[in-house]
Amino acid sequence: MNRYPLWKNALIFGIVLVATILALPNLFGDDEAVFVSRNDGEPVQQSTLMTMTDALKKDKIEYLSAGLEKDHALIRFSSADDQLKAADVLRDALPNHVVALTLSSRTPSWLQAIGLKPMALGLDLRGGVHFLYQVDLEKAISQYLNTYEADIRRQLREAKIRNDVRLEGDALHVSIIEPADGDKAEEILNKLDTGDQLIQLGKATKRLLIDRAEVGGRTEFTVRLSEAALKERQDFAIQQNTLTLRNRVNALGVSEAVVQRQGLDRILVELPGVQDPAEAKRVLSSTATLEFHLLDVENDPYEAERRGRAPLGSELEHEKNGTPRLLKRDVIASGDQLVDATQGYDQGRPAVNVRLSSQAARKMLDTTSQNLGRPMAVLYIEDTPTLVERDGKQVIGEPKRKETVINVATIQGVFSDRFRITGLTPFEAQNLALQLRAGALAAPIVPVEERTIGPTLGKENIARGFEATLLGYFLVVALIAVYYRLFGVLANVALLANVVMLIAIMSFLQFVLTLPGIAGIVLTVGMAVDANVLIFERIREEVANGNTPQASIRAGFEKAYSTIVDANLTTLIAAIVLLAFGTGAIKGFAVTLAIGIGTSMFTAITVTRALVNLTYGGRSQVKRLSIGGRVPA
Repeated sequence: MNRYPLWKNALIFGIVLVATILALPNLFGDDEAVFVSRNDGEPVQQSTLMTMTDALKKDKIEYLSAGLEKDHALIRFSSADDQLKAADVLRDALPNHVVALTLSSRTPSWLQAIGLKPMALGLDLRGGVHFLYQVDLEKAISQYLNTYEADIRRQLREAKIRNDVRLEGDALHVSIIEPADGDKAEEILNKLDTGDQLIQLGKATKRLLIDRAEVGGRTEFTVRLSEAALKERQDFAIQQNTLTLRNRVNALGVSEAVVQRQGLDRILVELPGVQDPAEAKRVLSSTATLEFHLLDVENDPYEAERRGRAPLGSELEHEKNGTPRLLKRDVIASGDQLVDATQGYDQGRPAVNVRLSSQAARKMLDTTSQNLGRPMAVLYIEDTPTLVERDGKQVIGEPKRKETVINVATIQGVFSDRFRITGLTPFEAQNLALQLRAGALAAPIVPVEERTIGPTLGKENIARGFEATLLGYFLVVALIAVYYRLFGVLANVALLANVVMLIAIMSFLQFVLTLPGIAGIVLTVGMAVDANVLIFERIREEVANGNTPQASIRAGFEKAYSTIVDANLTTLIAAIVLLAFGTGAIKGFAVTLAIGIGTSMFTAITVTRALVNLTYGGRSQVKRLSIGGRVPA
């Protein structure tokens, strides 16, 4: 007889039960909501929530609920119109807060308590904004060469070598005025990338290529990046900008955001739930960096503030509390010369651990050696583009620069590439480390495409996708039930389990569901019955050949197994290739297809057989199988 042991039946149906629970959050839908957080990262207070609700009541905007969740406030609405109106009102009422549009799940608290969430929805289903940025790779190279230009000027000046250094295109041209200084200058140039060489295939590769020539009685050097260094810098620009943009979307309070490289020099940014492209562009385009300066202790900063100008060779800046500081104009090191920045603690105080590049480390070493006992200041610089109206549209204007002295410390020892910045709150240290590590764009980005998808369109896509899935499912169910009778009904139960498991895995792993992903689910529904068709047809053949019903059932499942595996394996390979090399919509389709293949094999082979065993396995004398077709009694 065909029977599974009790433990196996319990395991199979236990898996289906767990999948059903994991898929439950998708039944409850979402509410339009407004997400409000503070610019400084501190938790939103109850008094602020009351200000928000009072502002909404004053403008007669109805809301479903308002409350504090962790460090932010969330207000739910019954319609997208109320959500958009509320966002405008709250931005006016709370100028120092980030107000973002989002969708909030109606999942019951008991499901949320065990960490269950509905499937993450992509831009085409949830609505939001889509940006495609192009990275200026030529500018990335020239910006990188600028750091060498400053270093070359400094070293030649210290060696008392008269020179003329200029950047033209992708090369630095160094002209030595006195011919007798040529050999000494060449020695300095050859040491530029010492200790900073590329490692390729286990071998050190030069970063700079230096050519020497005699032109008009002068020694001329041409300094270029090697091919390996060019490729490294271009890849770094793309990776750094991708990381920068990925971290900046956090300021918008967006979940399930997509930030990924697309092609050679483009970056795709999709922000589901965000309906304000101007606010998104402002946040994505902002920059932050640091500069290290010696403090001017010879002049009075208060006197400079009173006069409204700084002494020659200095600049007037202020601390967060408004205290004026005079800084030497010469920059010791800047944020674009940072290799790494991590949050840490120094004697229990929040700190940022900084590591500089080799060129900046040399200058820092020289500065600290010559200025022991003198104070050094850390200047934090943030450029935030302003929004201006042109031709009736809001566009990004000239950036607004904010400069703040965040730390002043006495140089108590000599250091070069590694040191710490203190005097920060825990949030400021975390935020500064993040902005330094991924806050500065390695190269300019230019928006080449921008689209806004409204939440109404997203809802229509979901409704149509749901209708298509249901229609496909019921057509398959009806056909299989009519053609294979009771066996068809059992296959349909397994097919339902397949869909539930697919949704459960998508929800548990938080894979993003897109419109092409819904197409993958519909395709999975159609493909899932293929395995059952192969099994049922094999059972029919065995019965027609005179085998007993029980033997036919066993032979049908066992002999069709290898064919099922081969057929699904080839489709799985295609799905993996699409997932590995595809982008955007193609990946969304590939994800659901790959997961659907796995779940359909499990349900078609294991769940269907468990149901057949429970139906026929307990009967020793089975005279006829309800499997349709012309089979003998």
